[in-house]
Amino acid sequence: MEPTRKRTRKIRPKSATGATSAESSGSYLDGQLLIAMPVMDDERFARSVIYVCAHSSEGAMGIIVNRPAGSIDFPELLVQLDIIDKVDGIKLPESAETMKVLKGGPVETGRGFVLHSSDFFIEDATLNIDDGICLTATVDILRAIAKGGGPKHAILALGYAGWAPGQLENEIQGNGWLHCAADDDLIFGGDVEAKYQRALLKIGIEPGMLSTEAGHA
Repeated sequence: MEPTRKRTRKIRPKSATGATSAESSGSYLDGQLLIAMPVMDDERFARSVIYVCAHSSEGAMGIIVNRPAGSIDFPELLVQLDIIDKVDGIKLPESAETMKVLKGGPVETGRGFVLHSSDFFIEDATLNIDDGICLTATVDILRAIAKGGGPKHAILALGYAGWAPGQLENEIQGNGWLHCAADDDLIFGGDVEAKYQRALLKIGIEPGMLSTEAGHA
């Protein structure tokens, strides 16, 4: 599924905690974060934080931002993709050496998606999402990062999360997700595995406060 063209979003009412209420799930959520409810029974998304890259009547697409891709590191990936020679690995800029590689979702896991700050843009390849956040899925951005000329902030995700038309709305109404405004720390920040707790705290929620019944945060 290719990211859909950005559309005008409706204004979303928010609860007192800052989380968007389930009743507003008919609004488009691109540029927002999805936070899995503790009762999420799908192991692929349990305790996940997802940045929504595209959401429309045609469905939704997002990147999980808190699930490391195991032992895969960015310099090794550049070698596998023939972007650099193995001997060149020691010459990489610090931004490339420390680039995070994540499991972006269960769809197209062999494909890379770079979520990044808007200071880098490739014509006809970069999707400008919201609030200075972009998505690029071409090898050119990896080459730029390897040379030190890429975006200031970036993460590489292998695969993405996708929803059919109306599916995400139904999951929110069924108490599967909370959603709230995104911020750079939750997208690009360190301590990836702690992002779930940080996302809940951002909206003033402790996991133990959440009920198994649908309703407001």
